[in-house]
Amino acid sequence: MLTVLRGGHVVDPATKQDAIGDVWFKDGRIVAPPPGGKADKEIDVSGHVVMAGAIDIHSHIAGGNVNTARLLLPELHRAIRARRAGTPLSTAKWSTYETGRLYAQMGFTMVVEPAMAPHASLQTHLELNDVPIIDKGALTVLGNDDFLLRMLRKGEAESAINDYVAFTVGNTRSLGLKCINPGGCEAFKENLRVFGLDDEVPFYGLTSRQIFQALQKSTQAVGVHHPLHLHMNNLGIAGNIDTALDTIDAAQGLPLHLAHVQFYAYGKEGKNAFSSASARFAEKINANANVSVDVGQVMFSDTVTISSDVLKQFNSMPGGMPKKGAIFDGDANGGGVVPYAYKISNYYNAIQWAAGLELFLLINNPEQVYFTTDHPNGGPFTAYPDLFALLMSADLRAQTMARLPTEALEHTTLPSLKREYTLYEIAQMSRSGAAKLFGFTDRGQLGAGAVADIAVYKPGKDVAGMFRRAAYVYKDGELVVRNGEVTQYKRGKTLNIRPRYDNNITTRLDAYYDELYGLPRSIFDLPDAALPNHDVFAEVACRN
Repeated sequence: MLTVLRGGHVVDPATKQDAIGDVWFKDGRIVAPPPGGKADKEIDVSGHVVMAGAIDIHSHIAGGNVNTARLLLPELHRAIRARRAGTPLSTAKWSTYETGRLYAQMGFTMVVEPAMAPHASLQTHLELNDVPIIDKGALTVLGNDDFLLRMLRKGEAESAINDYVAFTVGNTRSLGLKCINPGGCEAFKENLRVFGLDDEVPFYGLTSRQIFQALQKSTQAVGVHHPLHLHMNNLGIAGNIDTALDTIDAAQGLPLHLAHVQFYAYGKEGKNAFSSASARFAEKINANANVSVDVGQVMFSDTVTISSDVLKQFNSMPGGMPKKGAIFDGDANGGGVVPYAYKISNYYNAIQWAAGLELFLLINNPEQVYFTTDHPNGGPFTAYPDLFALLMSADLRAQTMARLPTEALEHTTLPSLKREYTLYEIAQMSRSGAAKLFGFTDRGQLGAGAVADIAVYKPGKDVAGMFRRAAYVYKDGELVVRNGEVTQYKRGKTLNIRPRYDNNITTRLDAYYDELYGLPRSIFDLPDAALPNHDVFAEVACRN
């Protein structure tokens, strides 16, 4: 059926539209206006804003750490609507099912889980498959695994490392590679509690710099669109701005994506020896077009920190609120879950909140910075509408700053920043830029041929309310949300890439697993038959 959304304010940076216009779609795809302009169904969206469906590039929504957090903190989910009995994972509260519903209501149609452990890929994909409505993707974690570190220690050829990376990404059905505190999580097992960019991993004799540079090159060599997604060393530590700046220099001009950078934007100024260094960080990013970042914005709320940076999470345990947590010092990275409450009256939390907003406002290119809260680490993804409102209104930021500790404002440039994001810049950050980052040519835009993932919003004084409850959301051309409520549940796809590699790597891995575990490597394969639906995946072409 040929459908047209008529007379809305179309905001689509990919096609450079920012004006009143029409959006046509048929059979799940955006189409060009037909001769004569006659549609089977016409919907008047005058007075509304029309954008492509939003893409969240970094949100922890599946996997072992997420489930551990659900088990550890049932009290955080008492207000969440129960799921229908008899459906998969029905005993969970904020479950995969609710994840799809809540994202869709805000106009999101694609979300990427950024930390999939290779040995847990089946469990992760079972959960992603259970998330309704939206499309999904994942990033595979390497950088603390014994097989890679052995290869690097031996000085093996880049081609061999490329084969291992390509095999792992393809076999786990992901969109690319994540590296979390490279070498630091392995060093933690040898009782190191601090690990910097040039510290060496015991036994392997490798630095964090060497590990991430090898993976950065390999990611490019095998044709993965998304640059290496790097969780740097020294997360959350005062003075870690130096680590962040040194890491950018170490990238040597190659593409690199830095994750949740607010947690690295800290100096040591003031009597509390904790200050915002976001101005220095933003200046560095503006001068390095090869680097993209997501912010990991702190929002004042009760939340839980979830990370495969087991070294950081172990060190965070004493500050947990409430006083409980879980550490899994397992294969490769392991993981940790520590609850936390960000309070507006807390000096350190106020600095974190301000530092994140500074990064947004000081980084010039909206397609170089992304809007994450590192869900749930800085706050839940349901806080995105409030974040968009803060970015679009200097007055709203000033109202919140008036409630912060006075001494915190002395160590941030935020009070002087009057920039206000436009709807076009919001769309760049959450639609067109995110699509480019992952090499998506058919989403994040409203051009002819794109998937008909469309979000329609009703503007008003309450900007957060506008983004929280979309007027209409179309997924693959089907209406799934109306007036902020889901009207239809459908299955989305899980996007993945399949880089090519020399099959010799599988022979090597078979021998490695047999020697180390006495088990066949194939037990960690992800066959189509293991998932409940035969058409779960949609492949994205590699760069080469």
